[in-house]
Amino acid sequence: MKALRAARMERCIGCHSCSLACSRQVHKVLSWNKAGIRISSAGGLSTGFEARLCLACSPAPCAKACPTGALSQRRDGGIIQKKKLCIRCGECATACPVDAIFLDHLVNPYICIHCGRCVEFCPHDCLEMVDLPKTATDEEERDD
Repeated sequence: MKALRAARMERCIGCHSCSLACSRQVHKVLSWNKAGIRISSAGGLSTGFEARLCLACSPAPCAKACPTGALSQRRDGGIIQKKKLCIRCGECATACPVDAIFLDHLVNPYICIHCGRCVEFCPHDCLEMVDLPKTATDEEERDD
């Protein structure tokens, strides 16, 4: 499995191309407020920018907090989102340890699903997809 990483944020100019690509391609809207990745200032214009996105936790506290199963654990880390099951309670955002789940005004959650669609839209090559480390469960499955 792969995960999105903001590996070279010192290059970021804060253009939000990644957020717009995510919102348009994944969520079918054009708004950086409805994206799984958010870019924010790291403390002013002179200190650069930081990317706020899912870190692909394993186990994922947001999935555990979801009362309906709208979020479930991906095998190697991160989550799978089933929007039709979401009741917009916001428990996932409360449980996220890195504040990477964004709720719009209707409490719809926007979470990075590590699809990588935003990577090619970053004009300064700040983002990349990386292989997640194999878990003990994966190794046991291969031995069988």
